Amino acid sequence: MPSRVIRISDLASTPAKQGKLPVSPATVWRWVREGKFPKPFKLSECVTVWDLAQVEAFIASRAGAVQ
Repeated sequence: MPSRVIRISDLASTPAKQGKLPVSPATVWRWVREGKFPKPFKLSECVTVWDLAQVEAFIASRAGAVQ
């Protein structure tokens, strides 16, 4: 089964658009640098994406940690 992917514009929130996560794009990139969030990969020179299954696993692990 092919993996589904998500771009930063759909992942992070901005004042104009709600993303999958309630954090800014800068926060997502900081988490990646700190090793707290899954690393993205390039589909092409100008297209960077995250594996949606890894993002959903990250969200599920954080939801479990809060309870």
